[in-house]
Amino acid sequence: MEQCESAAALLESVREQEVQFEQLTRALEEERRRVGLPAASPSALGRPFPHTQVTFPNISAQNAPNKCWSVWMLRPYCRSCEDTLDGDIAGVEPYAWSVPMTMERGSMASLDSTLRKAPPASWRQPELPEVIAMLNYRLDPVKTNAAAFLQHLTFKNDKVKSEVRRLKGIPALVSLLDHPSKDVHHSACGALKNISYGRDPDNKIAIKNCDGVTTLVRLLRKTHDQDLTDTITGTLWNLSSHDSVKMEIVDHALHALADEVIVPHSGWERGSNGGEESCKPRHLEWETALTNTAGCLRNVSSERSEARRKLRECSGLVDSLMYIVQSQINRKDVDNKLVENCVCLLRNLSYQVHREVPGCERFAETTQLNQGPATANKGGCFGSRKGKGKKDGDDGSGDQVDIPKRTTPAKGYELLFQPEVVRVYTSLLRESKNPSVLEAAAGAIQNLCAGRWTYGRYIRATVRLEKGLPMMAELLAHGNDRVVRAMSGALRNLAIDNRNCELLGLHAVPHLVANLPGGQSQSGRALSEETVVSVLSTLAEVLGNSLEAAKTLRTSQGIERLVLISKDGKRSDREVRGAGQVLQLIWAHKELRRPLEKDGWKKTDFMVHLNPSNTTNGPHTRANGTYEDSTTPLLDRGQCDDLCNLFPSSHITSEAYSTLDQRERRHTLDETTDTLPVPF
Repeated sequence: MEQCESAAALLESVREQEVQFEQLTRALEEERRRVGLPAASPSALGRPFPHTQVTFPNISAQNAPNKCWSVWMLRPYCRSCEDTLDGDIAGVEPYAWSVPMTMERGSMASLDSTLRKAPPASWRQPELPEVIAMLNYRLDPVKTNAAAFLQHLTFKNDKVKSEVRRLKGIPALVSLLDHPSKDVHHSACGALKNISYGRDPDNKIAIKNCDGVTTLVRLLRKTHDQDLTDTITGTLWNLSSHDSVKMEIVDHALHALADEVIVPHSGWERGSNGGEESCKPRHLEWETALTNTAGCLRNVSSERSEARRKLRECSGLVDSLMYIVQSQINRKDVDNKLVENCVCLLRNLSYQVHREVPGCERFAETTQLNQGPATANKGGCFGSRKGKGKKDGDDGSGDQVDIPKRTTPAKGYELLFQPEVVRVYTSLLRESKNPSVLEAAAGAIQNLCAGRWTYGRYIRATVRLEKGLPMMAELLAHGNDRVVRAMSGALRNLAIDNRNCELLGLHAVPHLVANLPGGQSQSGRALSEETVVSVLSTLAEVLGNSLEAAKTLRTSQGIERLVLISKDGKRSDREVRGAGQVLQLIWAHKELRRPLEKDGWKKTDFMVHLNPSNTTNGPHTRANGTYEDSTTPLLDRGQCDDLCNLFPSSHITSEAYSTLDQRERRHTLDETTDTLPVPF
């Protein structure tokens, strides 16, 4: 008797699940009929359709949107989830995944005829709580379609995402990632990817709090399916945009991402075996997964020094990144998102490398940073043609640092700061049209040239020998504000080298002056305060004690622009101080004073007037609450060492010599110069 009751209860449970499954299936089929698509067949499972926007009916008056994109009408993108975060790609919604058609096997095969019939008059679409409840049903097809339906509903709809979170749908989806059925965990992962996309941090935190990162990692290590790997890495990329999730990914997902995606699919292990084949450009396998993974690690690398240390020490990671970038350079394909993410990640890993790598004290130097190199070498930089009256060396023939040869090949994090890496970055500067790639390549050079260390000295000389100085000087005319700032910051660090400083004083000053406010060359091209301040600080570094550079600035109409900045009440205090520093350096040359006076300039034009701060209790407010409104004294050439006291570097630029990609910190991945790590 008890067995009969148990069997009856089981039968009733199965019938109830079949009814719920039929409701969900009809909702999917109703959508198909609305857009005029043919009925589904088992062979049509997961088939992508053309990209078309359609109207989707309400699930309920409160929970569902009036308009949505049909899931069957969306082809999976090959771009990353963070496209819009860098400002060069806007309005793109990545990762719309097709909902699988109804599974027709086992006990559910009888639904085949039902699916092709029109729904009865009493039929209604399931509401959101019902769909979420279906995630916990016993039948796998119900779970699969419920997760796929949630993926569809959450696409481009923040309100539904919040409702799914409120109704505890996220823990249910995360638990399905461990389900043995591929269709179940694939659909659940797709739904989590859509939910994690966007600027709402609560969704990302909710996924983290129910062990979503570690569960995704388990699934990544188990699967060998390319589509599922793309989905997992895309979800992790979305999650990596939030600060509270970054270290969770570093601690629990880093090695899985390296071992399962970056290293095996970069081609590095295959290419490092040697032979002629290793030198040929290779097709990069699984490019979407590589792009997603590099984007995820690009985000977390901007978090803190501990994160960067773990990334640098991750076996095979830096080697694979370098191999990917070099392979793409060889293929003449350097403007895609994969290269951008890899170069931005390398730039971040180069940040503070002279302080953070193991044994960095071995490379520290106590000599003056701008000590010139030792051995002479006639290698042109800005060109070899000498004009009348030019001295030897004015053509750009530079001095070369005697770089000792390594006894063993560099590997791992050592690859970040080897002089050979300069050729990779200069190739990108020459070949790429992607502003983010240009910015990252210059930022990496800037980072490597920072600080008093041996490899910084090597890098500065190598950039000169690789003709990098004229490349960056020309890119100062780029239309992108961030690119101009990155080139300016890199040139400032390169000017620490005496020979570089001399060459830049002769050839780069006009390019720098052209980026100052005022003049016809800037019509329709307004640069940010950060970029103007960077240009001013680079001018101050290049001018230094160089009379020739000061003369070049004078003939480039630089004084007009500097005076305009210093007397313009609309300019920020940092810009005024930066312009004042350069004006001080020019007036300090006694040889220039008479020509300047003949040009109509007066001594007072070179005196810096500090404008009151815009806010009280600012950095330049007196203790008694009144504003500081003072004029700095003029100095002679011999007194110029006191300039650093009059103009602290913190008043001119937010970070002296290092740069870190920070854009992902301010946006979410639904998305590698900045001049410092402000926490890319």
